[in-house]
Amino acid sequence: MTNILVTGARGQLGGHVLRRAEATGIRARGVGSDELDITDPDAVKAQVEDGSVVINCAAYTAVDAAESDEDTARAVNETGPANLAAACARAGARLIHVSTDYVFAGQADTPYEVDAPTGPATAYGRTKLAGERAVHAALPSAHVVRTAWVYTGVGTDFVSTMLRLERERDTVDVVDDQVGSPTFAGDLADALLELAGRSDVDAPVLHATNSGRASWFDLARAVFEEAGADPGRVRPCTSAQFVRPAPRPAFSVLSGRAWADAGLTPLRPWRDALHAALHAVV
Repeated sequence: MTNILVTGARGQLGGHVLRRAEATGIRARGVGSDELDITDPDAVKAQVEDGSVVINCAAYTAVDAAESDEDTARAVNETGPANLAAACARAGARLIHVSTDYVFAGQADTPYEVDAPTGPATAYGRTKLAGERAVHAALPSAHVVRTAWVYTGVGTDFVSTMLRLERERDTVDVVDDQVGSPTFAGDLADALLELAGRSDVDAPVLHATNSGRASWFDLARAVFEEAGADPGRVRPCTSAQFVRPAPRPAFSVLSGRAWADAGLTPLRPWRDALHAALHAVV
C-alpha cells in the first residue's frame, strides 16, 4: 500500500485528510508547519519517501494579510510547493497540490473549467497561481486540485462564525453578491484520498467542490436553518458594505467536469454536505 504524506496537517483540510485516512485504513502521516518548513528544500527532501504520495494542504491563506505581506505568502504558496514538487520528482513520488478559485478573476457567469483563463485579482491569488505553475514546472505529472469556500463548521471559518453569531445577535448582515460552492472539508478530504489511490488519472488540473452554488447569504441562511433558527434573521447586503483589503471574487463556482471525466466520484450537493457536517453525519 502506498504511503501518503500530508503537509499542512494541522490545518482544517489537512486534519480532515488524516482523520479520513485513519478511518478508512489508509496509511498516512501528517506534518504541520512546526514539523516541516516547506520553504526549506533540504527539510522537504528528507520527508518525501520513494514511491509515496504527497498531499499538500499547506498554504498561506490569510487573504487580506497577503496584500501587505506578499513575500511571505509567495514563500509558502510558491516556493514551498516548488520544493515539494522537486523532492517528489527526485523520489519518484506523486504530488497532489491543493489550490484555489482565487486564481481566477472571479467575474464569470458560468462555472470555471480547468482550462479557463486565469487572472487573479489579489496577492493571495497571484501567489497560489505561481505555486501551480512552479509545481508543474518541476513535476509535470503532479495534480493541482482547485477548490473553494472550504469549511469545517468548527473554529473560525464562515460556517462556525455564523453558528456563533446566531447565538450572539438578533440579526446578521451577509453579502449576497458573491457566489460559490460551499465545500465541506471532510468531503474534499475524501476526494483527495480517492485521487491519491488512483495512479491512472492523467489530469494536471482538477476542480473539486461540493456541487451546486450559493451566495454567502444563502449559506448563512442554511446554517441558521441547520441550527434550528429563523433564517429570516439573516439579512442580505452588498460587498460594498464590507470593504476589505483584498477584493473577494464575485463568482467562484468551479466546474467539476474534469473530475467526473477522470472517473472520480463527484462530490455531493453543498446543502447535503452542510447538513452532514453540522450533524456529524458521514
